[in-house]
Amino acid sequence: MDWDNARIFLAIYRKGTLRAAAGELNIDQATVGRRLNALEDSLGARLFLRTPSGYMATPAGELAVTAAESMEQAALRFQREMQGIDNRLSGVVRVTTSDTMASHFVIEAMRRLHETHPEIRIVLSTGTEITSLTRREADLAVRTLKPTSPDLISRHLTKRSMGLYATPAYLKERGMPIPGNGLAGHDIVIYQSTVAPRHREKICLEPVANARVAIEVNSGLMLLEAARKGMGVTELPCHMADADPQLTRIWPDRVDQYDVWLVMHSDLSRSARVRAAADAIVDSFPPA
Repeated sequence: MDWDNARIFLAIYRKGTLRAAAGELNIDQATVGRRLNALEDSLGARLFLRTPSGYMATPAGELAVTAAESMEQAALRFQREMQGIDNRLSGVVRVTTSDTMASHFVIEAMRRLHETHPEIRIVLSTGTEITSLTRREADLAVRTLKPTSPDLISRHLTKRSMGLYATPAYLKERGMPIPGNGLAGHDIVIYQSTVAPRHREKICLEPVANARVAIEVNSGLMLLEAARKGMGVTELPCHMADADPQLTRIWPDRVDQYDVWLVMHSDLSRSARVRAAADAIVDSFPPA
C-alpha cells in the first residue's frame, strides 16, 4: 500500500462516503472509487461494506487502519519537519480559532501580517471543534483549552472575563433575574451541549435549572446575535458585550473567567512564516 492509496482509504474510513472523502481530499468522487477498487484488488481483500448509510469497514479494513495511520503520521512528520526548517516568509499558514476570537483579534492580526509579509497566505478556519494540529489540519490554533499533547507548544495569550447580558427591552418585560433562584421566569440563550456542556447546568456560575431554553447555538457570534434579538439571558465575553449598545450587563459583579492559548506543533516552531503569524497573533491580544 502506497501513501496515496492509504490517504484515500483513511478518508473513506473517517468520512463514511465517497463523496465526503473526495471533498476532504479535493479530488473527484469517481477517482476515489477507482482508487479504492484498485487498492482492494491489489490487497486481495474487501476493506469496506457498501451499505445504504455509507461505507463500513470490514474486519480487514479495521486491521488496515493501524498501518495506514502509521503511514499518515510518518508522512505528516516529514512534512512538518521540512516546513520547520523553511526560512522563507512566504507560503501558506493555516490558522484555526472561534468566530468571536477571529472577529475581535485574529483578523486584525492577519491584516497586519499581510501588510508586513504580503507573500504569506493565511487560510483561516473558524469553528468550535478542536482541529488536529498533528494531522496538519492547521498550523496554529487560538483556543480556550490548554493542550495536553507533548508534541504541541502552547503560549498563554490572555485571561478574559464573561458576564450575563440581555437586551433592555427583554429586562423591562421580564424583570431583572434574581440571583440563586435558577433563573426562574427567564429564557436563556446557550451553546449546544457539544460545544459547552456546562451551559446545561450553569451560565456565568449561575444555575439554570428553572430557566427555559429559548435557543441553542454552536457559534459565538450566533450567541451574541440571539441575545441582541431579545431571545433571553446569555453568557458573553465582557470585552465583546460591554461595549454593545444593544445589551445590558446583568449583575456586573458576577464574573466567570477563561484563558486563551496559542497552540502550534513543536515541529513548526522553526518555520519563519508560522513564527511570523504566531507573533502577529500574540501582539493582537492586549493584556487582560
